[in-house]
Amino acid sequence: MPATKQKAEKQTKAAKKNVVASVTDAFKIYGKGDTEVRALNGVSIEFEKGVFTAIMGPSGSGKSTLLHCAAGLDRLSSGVAEVGGTDLGKAKDKALTMLRRKRVGFIFQSFNLVPTLTSKENMLLPSTIAGKKYDTKWFKDLVGLLGLSDRLDHIPSELSGGQQQRVAVARALVARPDIIFADEPSGNLDSKSAQDLLMFLRKAASEYGQAIVMVTHDPNAAAYADRVVMLRDGKIVDEIQKPTVDKILQYFKKFGS
Repeated sequence: MPATKQKAEKQTKAAKKNVVASVTDAFKIYGKGDTEVRALNGVSIEFEKGVFTAIMGPSGSGKSTLLHCAAGLDRLSSGVAEVGGTDLGKAKDKALTMLRRKRVGFIFQSFNLVPTLTSKENMLLPSTIAGKKYDTKWFKDLVGLLGLSDRLDHIPSELSGGQQQRVAVARALVARPDIIFADEPSGNLDSKSAQDLLMFLRKAASEYGQAIVMVTHDPNAAAYADRVVMLRDGKIVDEIQKPTVDKILQYFKKFGS
């Protein structure tokens, strides 16, 4: 085998090792005939270790559908979604649950906290269920950054909405999953808390090697990412590398929201 071909194959294998999750030729179709809606229409994308990806696009473009299918929360109509080399479409429900528990973190606008557990118990719940020890330093850093150090013994009803969301964020991050899927994670936070959260997600990617996939409509939030993927009508139509708020605003000015 020629040296150049061997080198190319090694580079391909190295790239694949860095891919944490992907969707390939992904279609998600609702309804039939005249009522058919293609929420995803042939999307292919990879999410790599240490890369923070923001997904943007107008309402109905397929942003949340892509996130849900890539995370295994919803199944594709056709195509392949993989996490850690596992084909999510072929995995049984139990295997999917275990995969999400061990390798995937979720941050959504709904908190889904257990009302009878303290903040700390809610944060550690995924690790407790998985029978997995948690990194105490990581936990302390995370709690401090999110401003929850003095709220660990409080139950959800004793917290503000923003504090509850921060507990949900800590819960998603504390087990240090390979990939974190976030749907408007800073949406209900004040500007300072939102900035702290986004900086932590940035740090989780660049310093701890986690893959971050975030759906957002906010150019300020998207500017923390390494790349911004633009969706429209269920298709990826563009990508902005090393985004800035100005680059994103200029894009929307040129191509529409």
